[in-house]
Amino acid sequence: MSTQSVPAMANAAPDPQLIFETAAGFMRAKHLFVAGELGVFEALGSGPKSLDELARDLELPRRTARIVVDAVTALGFLERDGAGYRNAPVAQAFLSGGGSADMRPFLRFWNRLSYRRWTTLEDSVRLGHGVSGEFAFTPDEQRVFSEGVEAFSSGQAAALLEGYDFSAHHRVLDLGGGTGNFLRAVLGRYAALEGTLFELPPAAAVARQSLKGTPLEQRIAIVEGDFLRDPLPTDHDAVLVANVVHVLDAEQNLQLFRRVHQAVPAGARFLMVDLWTNPTHTEPLFAALMAGEFLVVGGNGDVYSAEEVRQWLEQTGWKLIEHESLGGPTGLIVAQA
Repeated sequence: MSTQSVPAMANAAPDPQLIFETAAGFMRAKHLFVAGELGVFEALGSGPKSLDELARDLELPRRTARIVVDAVTALGFLERDGAGYRNAPVAQAFLSGGGSADMRPFLRFWNRLSYRRWTTLEDSVRLGHGVSGEFAFTPDEQRVFSEGVEAFSSGQAAALLEGYDFSAHHRVLDLGGGTGNFLRAVLGRYAALEGTLFELPPAAAVARQSLKGTPLEQRIAIVEGDFLRDPLPTDHDAVLVANVVHVLDAEQNLQLFRRVHQAVPAGARFLMVDLWTNPTHTEPLFAALMAGEFLVVGGNGDVYSAEEVRQWLEQTGWKLIEHESLGGPTGLIVAQA
């Protein structure tokens, strides 16, 4: 066969499909968000329904209901069942309200808080800081934020329990721990542990409501404050910062690491759970994309590599003990005072 009949791969024309798929990403997200807000997945939680039944139960015009349910069907969240629709396994498990975990607060977080802030990404990049305000939330938005972060991080909390043994510790301090879901998971397994949640007043209010009436209410103290300005609680032999490093800039992280080191006894452990990246900040993909989220929502946030964290630890008196994956893009870094 003549070599002239074989097209040279080097001369192949670039395919624009990546542009189309990426540029349409906002459409995928918004259809999912709207289906969640309308209650589509809950409505199908008990079994299949026709379009007419869905439109009636959700009090929607049939035509516009079809636009959304067909879109999330195409995306894989619903399946056709004859003339009707049913939840795909992923939607039944996480979005119906009756599955193994509830990710509906996570969708509300993205839709009600993040989505509109992402329209400011260009201005934020040009100016070097988030232009929507640093966690500038109303009380209702704070609740949506806290519950959304808890839904996102519940898997991380479970993975932390499998990846780290807390049995040698007595008191755990959780800095910026939101609703306290990490502390609840840890103290739920280790009956001898006591915990302290240190949070800003709006988040602390949500945490108190989450803990109220639970068996752990008396074992978790909630202290209000700013961990970059106010005195940190002392006498804790383990300090946890989960999804905190990414909301701070490099100088703020150095300040935090120093302050924690000054507040703990010798031998205390410093546990950091976050989306650590490779040295070029390009992998994992989710972390690279989330850098924009941390900028537009937090104002100063970014993603960091494990190597950057190692250097900060050395500069602030910590000894690196281990770095391990907690599954997906999340990792655990442990240091000792």
